[in-house]
Amino acid sequence: MHGFGKILHTPEEPPFHSEWEGRVFATFLAVSGVGHMNLDEFRHAQERMNPAQYLSLSYYEHWLHGLEDLLDQKGIVSTADLEARLAQMKGGEGCQ
Repeated sequence: MHGFGKILHTPEEPPFHSEWEGRVFATFLAVSGVGHMNLDEFRHAQERMNPAQYLSLSYYEHWLHGLEDLLDQKGIVSTADLEARLAQMKGGEGCQ
């Protein structure tokens, strides 16, 4: 999209601002590494997001959306399963 100006790069900036961002990156590497998706379809999944949603989310939130969308489409992990697990984690059961 045009009109947002120059992207500022800060060399000393860490690659991940939060631990979850690194986990999203690692999940992408694992899923693509075993052949469940390729870079083109991953990017396309992000580009299909609603424009208002896309503009309101961070870089790795775009990645997470793309992963969730493709894993659901390919029948690997359903959106319902992800939502159920998130509810468990919010309920105090944590990651296992």
